[in-house]
Amino acid sequence: MLSEQSAPVIRATLPVVGAAIGEITELFYKKLFTDRPELLRDLFNRGNQASGEQQQALAGSIAAFAGMLLEHPDARPDAMLSRIAHKHASLGVTSEQYKLVHQHLFAAIVEVLGDAVTEEVAAAWDEVYWLMANALIAVEARLYQEAGSAEGATWRPMEIVERHEETADAVSLVLRPAGGTPAGAFRPGQYVSVQVELGDGARQIRQYSLSSAPGTGQWRITVKRVRSGAGPEGEVSSWLHAHARTGGVLQVSAPFGDLVLPEGDGPLLLASAGIGCTPMLSMLHHLAAQGGDRSVTVVHADRAPADHAHRDELRRLAAGLPGAALHLWYEEPGDDTAASRGTVDLAALDLPEGVTAYLCGPLPFMRAVRGDLLRRGVPARDVHYEVFGPDLWLGSED
Repeated sequence: MLSEQSAPVIRATLPVVGAAIGEITELFYKKLFTDRPELLRDLFNRGNQASGEQQQALAGSIAAFAGMLLEHPDARPDAMLSRIAHKHASLGVTSEQYKLVHQHLFAAIVEVLGDAVTEEVAAAWDEVYWLMANALIAVEARLYQEAGSAEGATWRPMEIVERHEETADAVSLVLRPAGGTPAGAFRPGQYVSVQVELGDGARQIRQYSLSSAPGTGQWRITVKRVRSGAGPEGEVSSWLHAHARTGGVLQVSAPFGDLVLPEGDGPLLLASAGIGCTPMLSMLHHLAAQGGDRSVTVVHADRAPADHAHRDELRRLAAGLPGAALHLWYEEPGDDTAASRGTVDLAALDLPEGVTAYLCGPLPFMRAVRGDLLRRGVPARDVHYEVFGPDLWLGSED
């Protein structure tokens, strides 16, 4: 918790810092990448930097953490910290890098806020930073230990043993360790990072959910090609579509992620849109292997049946679970008479009491579904989600 002397300073200055934190983080990244250009080339997502999303995510996490310390002084925001720590571990972030971030972040704060940063203000925000950083370092150390990796050493070569074209823009890759040994265990819902060397020598990293059943000795990821539109074309997804072939080798992290299927027999809602179906497939495979008649409401939205990756697999898995019900929405359903037209409408569904919801898909979809669930009385603590790329939703949960 914040010290008695820092809490009132943070409370008084949070509105000012919050209003300027977008400018602060933009300047921070400029300073960081000027000092260490290899971080932009080999660690940070260049597309998110170009769009400004990474800056928004950092700003959101710092402001959210400070606000939580003030509003809930006796509790640590474990859900937010866990989500960030899993992402950092999947990227190979080390404790030493937090010192580098501190150096350039506080230089940016002083430059933007000027004389408003008194010694007292600087000390209070320094305390906030290290409370957050040390908590993350501790969680990440545990994650590395559980993965059997030294700090930052999460990468291992994985051979592509199968490639399948799922749709015009989605390809699945089946992976196993390059030495031929079985792939390690993972929990349904987790993801891995994939690092590829691009034409300019940059080693860019992206996360992909494991879409296969746990415990088979192989991993499967499904990559949707990000085409240029509102943002830049996806560098890594385009490279994988063009170059990832059977027999090739990729650098892949250990599995991470805390959006994992809970044990027990409570009712579930698995709601996805687009390529967000992938962690739900892993969960459904796991439920099928377990057996039983657990109540599972499966919801998926897509543009059209032809754009729905693993469509037949999803139908087959849902049909094989005695307690499952599948509901599909397509903007253009074509001749799929079993699907609804338009966007997901949870009001049309009967959800069991005590349902736990898992969401994965574009942010507008998840916000809409979460809002519908809250209005129906589902507690916020029972609604979980996964975001790939910068998490612009941090701190927005009740």
